[in-house]
Amino acid sequence: MTTPLMAQLKETSSFIHSKIQPTATTAIILGSGLGNLASQIKIEFEIRYTDIPHFPISTVEGHKGRLILGTLNDVKVWVMEGRFHFYEGYSPAQVSYPVRVLKLLGVENLILSNAAGGVNANFKVGDLMIIKDHISLFTINPLIGKNEPELGTRFPDMSEPYALDFIEKAKNIANKHQIKVHEGIYVGVTGPTFETRAEYKLIKAVGGDVVGMSTVQENIAAVHAGMKVFAISVVTDLGIREDNNTITHQEVLEAAHAAEPKLTLIISDLVKQIS
Repeated sequence: MTTPLMAQLKETSSFIHSKIQPTATTAIILGSGLGNLASQIKIEFEIRYTDIPHFPISTVEGHKGRLILGTLNDVKVWVMEGRFHFYEGYSPAQVSYPVRVLKLLGVENLILSNAAGGVNANFKVGDLMIIKDHISLFTINPLIGKNEPELGTRFPDMSEPYALDFIEKAKNIANKHQIKVHEGIYVGVTGPTFETRAEYKLIKAVGGDVVGMSTVQENIAAVHAGMKVFAISVVTDLGIREDNNTITHQEVLEAAHAAEPKLTLIISDLVKQIS
């Protein structure tokens, strides 16, 4: 018997199928301030989230709210120009809903980007960090509730949440373009507040290198559905710092924009290699 969630997912994917016959097996979700990568794509089809049945709506500055099918570096890709967050009032199931729709559209590889706060003392604003693992204990797991066996198993293994072969390819690409990249642990939190100084210290103590308000729930839903995932963070602010300056969302967007050309090079080449 089809569950209400699967019925909605199939309605959404059928609606998109009625507009375009998708052929892309790779999808990219763009984070805060990183939407300009979409300008590098030869667009074949685009639709606003507001026009897609059951799709959430982006409410955060820096998230345009468009689903795009197009060509990047001669490869067909889906691109989500904007994502959804728990702090916007969406449930974890709603946050991860688009990932599951992408799975039904035939996506096998998912690339995630985000803006994150630096916790590792060796990181600087504008640095890139490839996510090799994450800590999700500060967020709500999107798989809580009735399992959807059409998507995946009740207890998915999370020993390799980010595909190791994708990570190696991305590191080689960065080296080819002489782009400095770090590798580290992403800690997911709910937001919308930036962390207190004590919270940054806790995140560092548990092994985090960066902290952010997205990505983790999307990753869990993707792994549950059998997708391979690559994720990369732009360090847009520093949590561990000596001075008393505050952090603003505008500064995060500006730092993300500045780092975007480096990110675009890596993602563009990676798409070519994994597709």
